[in-house]
Amino acid sequence: MNKVKIGVVGLGRLGHQHADNIVNHVRNAQLSAVCSVHEDELDRAKKEWGLDQCYTDYNEMLAQAGLDAVAIVSPSNLHCEQVISALEKGLHVFCEKPLGISKAECWVVEKAVAAQPKSVFMLGFMRRYDPSYTYAKKKIESGYIGRPILFRGYSVDPASAIDGAIKYAANSAGQFLDMAIHDIDLARWFLQSEPKSIYAIGGCYAHQEFTKYEDGDNVSALMQFENESMAFLLAGRTAPHGYNIETEIIGTLGQIRIGSVPQKNLVELFDAAGIRKECTYSFSERFHEAFVNEVQEFVDCILEDRKPSVSAHDGTRATIIAELATQSFKNNELIKID
Repeated sequence: MNKVKIGVVGLGRLGHQHADNIVNHVRNAQLSAVCSVHEDELDRAKKEWGLDQCYTDYNEMLAQAGLDAVAIVSPSNLHCEQVISALEKGLHVFCEKPLGISKAECWVVEKAVAAQPKSVFMLGFMRRYDPSYTYAKKKIESGYIGRPILFRGYSVDPASAIDGAIKYAANSAGQFLDMAIHDIDLARWFLQSEPKSIYAIGGCYAHQEFTKYEDGDNVSALMQFENESMAFLLAGRTAPHGYNIETEIIGTLGQIRIGSVPQKNLVELFDAAGIRKECTYSFSERFHEAFVNEVQEFVDCILEDRKPSVSAHDGTRATIIAELATQSFKNNELIKID
């Protein structure tokens, strides 16, 4: 196999970015087909990438497109069935987070992955492939900050993106599964442990539209892990300044911060408003390199016949924790994790 033939399902913001990365940035990969229920997205794919194989039916794409692999970037509630369908066809599968919107779904996917040992399965926790996060991970593993005792994660979308968040709320399964799941995964990754208790709070402080979905526009959670380390996370939708992703890991000998100022670049602007740094305004801008790196790793794993470090089990654990955080948020209760 010289090039891995990939089909992408879902051509929203992230799906389009993954497809474009496959065309322009991922080595030894070929975008062979796309699938979307929106004809305008398929028309765009035909014009931008000259694709002939554009489908509105996912199973038709699997049956007819002659693929080696699929990248699933569809709404969260479709991930489980689409992963299983691709695995049953003997295809390699890259799936965006979350693995599923319930632990029951995740367990079904884990069994399906285990039943196809020759297929590469990878979950899209892209922050693990961001250069800053991989550097921080190596520093922690080297003992630079001593024993990690606290993880702090802020993931806040710009207020300018609120209309899209409201539109997607019915399919998101809530802020913990939709956004905070990245910080949940990072906390497990950096602290190398599993949470034993969680308490979550939040509310609809600026946008009551989320109330009907029993969700909030800003939510937070505090967790204690089995190794006694701690984690605090905030997931919000109302940042006026831009897309703000900030991570801190505190240890017994020091601490590491990543993205404490969500700056667009190193330029400083001097004007009547003072001295300013422009911020990033989207996940696609902030994590462009990470999105390329994770799909490159997926392709390399296929060609080198090895498994990626991010597994279906990581997806299951993150979903279970996000589910419990959602339960804690809704019921205002401390949950002990079995």
